[in-house]
This record gives sequence, structure tokens and C-alpha cells, in this order.
Amino acid sequence: MIKLVLFDIDGTLIHTSGAGQKAFASAFAAEFDVPRATERVSFAGRTDPAIVREIFLSNDLDPTVENFRRFWDGYVFWLDHLLAQLPGKVHDGAWKLLQDLRQLSQPPLIGLLTGNIRLGAEIKLRHFKLWDEFAMGGFGDDDENRNRIAAIAHARGAALLENKLRGEEIIVIGDTPFDIQCARAIEAKVLAVATGGSTLEQLKVHQPDWAVTSLQDVSAKVICR
Repeated sequence: MIKLVLFDIDGTLIHTSGAGQKAFASAFAAEFDVPRATERVSFAGRTDPAIVREIFLSNDLDPTVENFRRFWDGYVFWLDHLLAQLPGKVHDGAWKLLQDLRQLSQPPLIGLLTGNIRLGAEIKLRHFKLWDEFAMGGFGDDDENRNRIAAIAHARGAALLENKLRGEEIIVIGDTPFDIQCARAIEAKVLAVATGGSTLEQLKVHQPDWAVTSLQDVSAKVICR
């Protein structure tokens, strides 16, 4: 039986027209006078702190605690601003899957597993009225390594359930090979959805338990049985 379901955010639950990436660029330009900082930087499936560290180092900026804090302060300001300016949406099927998970006879705990820092995740999901749907999560400011974030989310879920959780009792839902990889790191099952950074064919190469074009194409009863 599935007892914990962990959702990725960007590309899986929501589409923001690149608000996060644009907020990164705006924060680096405003706080550190680094224009076009995000050009040639890959974002899909990565953690926010790892991306910031890469940009710091490639621009000869010290990745100090102070500089990270300065960046985050600018980033969350720009993120909130840009979400209000750019078109965005909740991906098709996301609301229904969340509802159907809760209507199961033995509903699982529903949480997040994301490379977003916690405040960034909250800003994005509150914008789309989704934040309160999740009981807990693992976030980018927990660790720069996505696999370790998965382990942290696993532990938090087990603590809330007051029970040990085997990997087979967890499902990770995400849109990139990184989501599949971090799920396997905790021996969880994986539902891969091709609404974000990868095509269905690219996801299938990594052998998730399920691979779908959209969350409309999956049933809570099927993945949780």
C-alpha cells in the first residue's frame, strides 16, 4: 500500500512561463550586477542552491552564507513579482489527482519533493492556490543534493505518519530523469509525467514505474493499489 506521495513542482504541478528562471536572472542583475546570469545554465530537475552556487563560481563570486542570503532575498521578491506578470497554470489533471488521492479508502500522506527553496515553493504554490494541499516536503534549502532531499522527505513523511516507511510505500511524481533518480535513491516507486523538462520517450528510457503524457492519464487507484 502507498502511504506517501511526493510531488515535484515545476513542470509537474505547475507551469510558470519560466518565472523562477527569470527571477534568478533579475536577482543576479540587481544584487550582483551580473547580467544574463542564467544563460547556458540548466535548471530542469536541479536544486536552487546548486544553480546559485554554479552561477556564483562562474562569475567569480564567493558562495558565502551572506551572498546566498542576499541572493535569496532578491530572488523571492522577483519571483512574487513575476508570477503576477507572467501567464501560468496548474497542469491538467493535477487537481483531480490530488482530490482522488484523498478519496481513497486509505489515503496517503501528500507532500513535496522539490529543488525549490521552501519559500520559493510556497510563493509559487500559493499563487496557484496549491500550497495548502501538501502536509510536508523536502526542499532545496534542506540540501543541495536532490537524492539527499528525497531521504529527508522520506524521513519527514515517516515522522508524520509515526511509522517506518519502506521505499515501496512511497511514490515520487516528477517530470525529469532527476526525479526518477532521486526516487530510486530511496527505493520509491516513480510516476513520470511529460509536462515539463523531458519528453515521454526520454522519461521511459529511465524506466519509471509509470510514464504518462499528462496527469490526466493516471488514476490514483492504479498507482496506489
